[in-house]
Amino acid sequence: MTEELLLDVADGVLTVTLNRPEARNALTWAMYDGLREACERVDADPDLRALVITGAGDRAFAAGTDIRQFADFATGQDGLDYEARIADVVDRLEAVQVPTVAAVRGYCVGGGLVLAAACDLRLATRSARFGAPIAATLGNCLSANSQSFLLLHLGLARTNDVLLRARMLDADGALAAGFVNEVCEEDELDGLVADTTATLLAHAPLTLWATKQLNRRMRRQLLVDDHDVVARAFGSDDFHRAVADFPRRGPGEWRGH
Repeated sequence: MTEELLLDVADGVLTVTLNRPEARNALTWAMYDGLREACERVDADPDLRALVITGAGDRAFAAGTDIRQFADFATGQDGLDYEARIADVVDRLEAVQVPTVAAVRGYCVGGGLVLAAACDLRLATRSARFGAPIAATLGNCLSANSQSFLLLHLGLARTNDVLLRARMLDADGALAAGFVNEVCEEDELDGLVADTTATLLAHAPLTLWATKQLNRRMRRQLLVDDHDVVARAFGSDDFHRAVADFPRRGPGEWRGH
């Protein structure tokens, strides 16, 4: 693990904290790799019965992938390689043998949204905001794998609203949509997470495992080939201009190529 990813073990629960609060916990390659390692650790240790993922500070769970990671992208193949890397991590998170919980404060955006969606349960404070506003910021796309998590939890209409209109859901909206399981006040999240994990640890492990296994198998039935779609979006001039201009003013006029 690195300083960007903190691990804590207590009472049968491994808690992973995304630790870049100055960057709204935007995810680096090292953080993605560390998340995968954390999943491996949970499955290798029979004393660990739940996994919690949260973000440092009160501004964000994770504000997506760090935009600087895209600076060297030159072709659509770079986008395909990136989405394959994301799929490797979120699929591994989904496949963890014990229940997983996303504890969300502040922004949960882009790659952060997909990470939360790959968890079994999502608990949030009233400050939480959920979305993937790439239609207004970068002009790339989600992979079929990532989008399937949103379709599963939000349904087609709300997924379209989040992606096509670049809409952000507040905590109550995410709760009403069924994406979030419970909303609490800012100072109550740690207690809610503790109560939730205690409940999970008291339940039959094989029932929890079987539920997760069947959910995963059914979600994967949604997947379709997406290589041409991902390559076109990530290989576009729109995307490359948006990445280059992101720290200053955004992409300007979209050209559609």
